[in-house]
Amino acid sequence: MYDSMLGGIYSFARGPMLWAAVLILCAGSAYRIYELYHLTSRKQKRTLPASAVKTALTPEEQTLNRLARFQQSAFAVHPVMFIVSIVFHACLFAAPLLALGHSLELYRSWGIQPVSLPEPLIDVMTAVVLACGVFFLMRRLVLPRVQAISTLADYVLLACVMAPFLTGFFAYHHLFDYKTVITLHLLAGNILLIALPFTKIGHMIYFFFVRLLIGSEFGPARGSRQWK
Repeated sequence: MYDSMLGGIYSFARGPMLWAAVLILCAGSAYRIYELYHLTSRKQKRTLPASAVKTALTPEEQTLNRLARFQQSAFAVHPVMFIVSIVFHACLFAAPLLALGHSLELYRSWGIQPVSLPEPLIDVMTAVVLACGVFFLMRRLVLPRVQAISTLADYVLLACVMAPFLTGFFAYHHLFDYKTVITLHLLAGNILLIALPFTKIGHMIYFFFVRLLIGSEFGPARGSRQWK
């Protein structure tokens, strides 16, 4: 009875639910980017009078300006958080996209065979994601300033991100019942795909749009648009 029910859930998660999750991800992301685009407007070029135009900075002034920007950067203010965040997001993207098991599933289902990395490397990246997840959780629980602005939704979203990696780690190492774990892995992955466009997790998608297209004080690019 249990095996039959589990098989039905597995088939649903691997078939209709996966298709629905991908469609919701694509449609939701397109809508949110459209929404963000219409919350901005094209930058207007401003011409300053000749008296207001500053002379070119001297080499010393340029050095001081770069030093001031560095001191205000995320790396200088919170170096540990910056490094952990970069490593976390890099592994978060690469591990599921380049996992051999996912590549084989894509080939079996849709005839697409993307590039994959060796399984031991993906296993290490998964462990890194889980370790970073523990770091973020402890940071929310221990630091008063972070704890003060943390809500139940923040913990639920962190759990949504960690669940596919934790179940994937269990499945790869054959911990617990494999059929149960791989079914939970599929369900957790689909839930994450559905949640991506509509929650804070979506910053992984909208980061490039916001930081490159929209101008900001410390953005890497000047951007061609500005918030209304």
